[in-house]
Amino acid sequence: MLRRRCKGIQRRTRLCVHTAVGPDIRSGRCAGGISEDGGPRAPRPRRIPGELRQATHPASGRPDAAAGWHSAEDGNMTMGANGSVRNRDVGWGGSQRLGMVVSGSLTEGMEVRLDADTSIEDIKVGTFVNIQGQHMRFFGVVTDVALASMDPALPSSPPDVSNPFIARVVSGTAAYGTITVEPMLTLGAGESVAGLDGPQPAKTIPPHFSAVGSATDEDIRVVFGSEDDRHFWIGSPLDMDTQLCLDIEELVTRSNGVFGKSGTGKTFLTRLLLAGILQKNVASNLVFDMHNEYGWQGTSEGATSTVKGLKQLFSSRVAVFTLDEQSSRNRGINPDYVARIGLEEIEPEDILMLRESLNLSEVAADATYSLQREFGRKWLGTFLDMSGGEEMRELASRLNVNDRALSTLQNRLRRLMRLPFIDAERSHDSVNRILDYVQNQDMHVVLEFGRYGSDLSAYILVANLLTRRIYARYQDLTEKAAGDSAQSPRPLVITIEEAHKFMSPGIADQTIFGTIAREMRKFNVTLLVVDQRPSGIDSEIMSQIGT
Repeated sequence: MLRRRCKGIQRRTRLCVHTAVGPDIRSGRCAGGISEDGGPRAPRPRRIPGELRQATHPASGRPDAAAGWHSAEDGNMTMGANGSVRNRDVGWGGSQRLGMVVSGSLTEGMEVRLDADTSIEDIKVGTFVNIQGQHMRFFGVVTDVALASMDPALPSSPPDVSNPFIARVVSGTAAYGTITVEPMLTLGAGESVAGLDGPQPAKTIPPHFSAVGSATDEDIRVVFGSEDDRHFWIGSPLDMDTQLCLDIEELVTRSNGVFGKSGTGKTFLTRLLLAGILQKNVASNLVFDMHNEYGWQGTSEGATSTVKGLKQLFSSRVAVFTLDEQSSRNRGINPDYVARIGLEEIEPEDILMLRESLNLSEVAADATYSLQREFGRKWLGTFLDMSGGEEMRELASRLNVNDRALSTLQNRLRRLMRLPFIDAERSHDSVNRILDYVQNQDMHVVLEFGRYGSDLSAYILVANLLTRRIYARYQDLTEKAAGDSAQSPRPLVITIEEAHKFMSPGIADQTIFGTIAREMRKFNVTLLVVDQRPSGIDSEIMSQIGT
């Protein structure tokens, strides 16, 4: 048995286990020799490169089976008490071996069986790993961690593990851990870290029994780049000390999302990304700042202290707009512009976005288009000035709309129009002011909502209305440039929060945000969406958003 085990070890690792006395397993000859008195003599301890020796008990000095085996030359080779041998260094860039591929697919991910001496508690979802295939290496991320067993009866009849030796034997053999790895990229062939063209999207999978190891610093550098003129350091990978950078120039060419539960650092990461865009000067930002976190200052996670906002970090390149001047003054901020929305600027598309927050029926929301056809540009002001009763019934008859639906629509819109930043008398120049800062001055704009940030209807109305008009201007500027990149408008990244309210399945194909996400960078406008409910975003839109 020991001979067969040793031969297996030789084939895999070119290392051999030696006993303190008895036959030489490698040659079959007696290694002990004869002592002066004619009796058996204990062999002289032999050390060969890479040799595995059984650990001894610290008190008695005798072999300790429960402690397993260790390498005589380096600590990378270990042998468990169950006889398994694993080389912890899998041979490329210091990557530590975790296990081997046993099944999987490109769409569902690769199932990796963990080695007996790999603690499942040390592996977390989100950890980066690499897989050494036959002809190429893969870079992936752990998406799931699970426990498995070879014996279906094991979960219902677990063995007695009070004996540490039995526990060690069972663990990793009859019972073991698995992880699911999603292969993301191929990094090149063999020991090479990257091919001539750099990392490529994974379009195939490694074969059975491919070794899986922890990602190395070099892997992270090749995949994410090093900090330079176009790469911005945003943090470190899970359980690693190396720098994780993003290619900011590549980032602004498509719409991206920052998703996570409340308190997981979405605002902090978003602030970092915005600062990176500012620092590398690759695009302009327009931030619809719902909770006043990005302009002058914000709060750290837990709201225990304040952190500098973009205006403090880049004072000459950031303009702070506000819808609530009093709130800005109370916080000691002198805004660059106080934004207002004219009643005539509101269109049916803006009201359609408010259907859920205003609790409007589909009939009432769709009636806004009929009202615009009936009254023209001043449709909303005319409709709100109408009295009820007979006048409303006559209008409903002309539009072929239920009069109760019209009355409900009027009541809900009157409540919305009481917001102080909506001006019923005249239009305002907020869009042109934003475009002047963004295009002519190469600056970045943060629009703070002040006290109105808690009013979701106000946030949706303003963000949708301004974005729709700005995007229309970008379309005109891009078409006038006619392919001349020097004349094309400066790239613009629009940041919105509560994104699922703008891009839910029912309205995503009718909103400006859905249009921008689908068209990607067609007119040099992209989105940075922040949300804690990405499941509420239309699946087609999600497929176009990087995360």
